[in-house]
Amino acid sequence: MQKRVAVVFDSAGTLLRMYRVAKESATGVVLDNIQTTLLVAQKPRRALVIMNGDLESTILSCPQMTFHEFLGKYGISIEISCSSSPIGLDEAYGVIQKSSVCVGDIRDVISIVRGRCPDVFYLAAGIIVDTEESTVPYVLSTGGRMYSKTPATITELKRMGADVFIASGDGYHNLKKLALSVGIPMKDVFGVASPREKERIVLELRNSYGTVIMVGDGMNDILALRAADIGIMTTQQGDKRPQVLQDAADRIIDNISDVKDIVRQVLS
Repeated sequence: MQKRVAVVFDSAGTLLRMYRVAKESATGVVLDNIQTTLLVAQKPRRALVIMNGDLESTILSCPQMTFHEFLGKYGISIEISCSSSPIGLDEAYGVIQKSSVCVGDIRDVISIVRGRCPDVFYLAAGIIVDTEESTVPYVLSTGGRMYSKTPATITELKRMGADVFIASGDGYHNLKKLALSVGIPMKDVFGVASPREKERIVLELRNSYGTVIMVGDGMNDILALRAADIGIMTTQQGDKRPQVLQDAADRIIDNISDVKDIVRQVLS
């Protein structure tokens, strides 16, 4: 009887090489190639809030329009991608209502990402809210493109009989484009997944599969890496990762294609 194997991938930094920019709201200072999850972890009551939908509406809007007004005018919903402690969406909205962050700030970081990653495949924007201080300390944008071996890796895993899933903190708007590009049905894509949600997804899959493999690269993957039968941390993005994240992984790889060899060992 063939062994059933599920492989769960994070997206940003794992399937996609990312370029991330943060702008300090108070000073206007731009931080290049930052790890957004680490910015969230700096304070006990922070959350990463992402925008759902097409970012092109930012081009049409007055730069002085506040972020709160912008969300209302275009009916754009937001989600909490990750947080340093449990924070409700209503709490985040309360901070956003009082914030002077404007469309021009969002446009600035998007423009930087597009300028430095001209062949961008994936584009997202959002903010970090601090509910303890009632501030929006950072405005963010991320852009990325698939690693050259991502499509072939997914194809080969499926050929070997593995079922492939995506569990990501990113919104469905971008994940749909990624999933279609690599042939993963949307029923097997879990978006806006917090660290606890990723852990839950892995644990539920373990009820149906002999082996569940989690592949991730960030602190928001740590619980899922620990919950999986095999947790794989990938360093292909090139950023330095905390030791605690490395300790959570059973295997550390530097190229997404190495996942194929690990799955072959499981199936042999």
